[in-house]
Amino acid sequence: MDKASRALLTHTRVWYLIDAANQRPGRLATQISPILQGKYKPIFHRSVDCGDHVVLINTKKIEFSGKKWDDKLYRWHTFYPGGFRSIKAKDLHARKPTEIVRKAINGMLPRNSFRSKWMDRLHLFEGDEYPYAENIAADLTKEVGGVSRQIVPKMVLKAPADIHLLEEFEKDEYTGEVLLHLELPENPK
Repeated sequence: MDKASRALLTHTRVWYLIDAANQRPGRLATQISPILQGKYKPIFHRSVDCGDHVVLINTKKIEFSGKKWDDKLYRWHTFYPGGFRSIKAKDLHARKPTEIVRKAINGMLPRNSFRSKWMDRLHLFEGDEYPYAENIAADLTKEVGGVSRQIVPKMVLKAPADIHLLEEFEKDEYTGEVLLHLELPENPK
């Protein structure tokens, strides 16, 4: 791969697919947060937004250890006198299955002006269906002993290994931006 292709791949926002089935929200948040921030990229700097998109499926099937479904409380205040509210994790999960994971990832990100942009690149889905199938560049889920586990990507120059850049680049007729062409294998491993 020549230098121009590596540079273009470095600056491109890659889409990753992660399966949340049988995973703990805190563990997912520690793996997704660096991807959203772009910390594994060689061009990372805390003042530059270079993060990638993450599509998280099966958020309805997350797990907690121990009795956390009954013991863990999510708290907030309405800013009115006596407005302290709380909800158990199992009740919040029954009401909004994506909310527990969203709160965990939001809490893991730094509190700065990029936080809302990073959260916009997080796409959460309750089940297996998602509309971004043509955008997914790498599936970070792999089976380990019958249980799906996530892998954190290496630097973008090395991962994902199954992407091949085509030599041709096109300009978008409306914006004039250079479009990146990716060629994915027909049978992903």
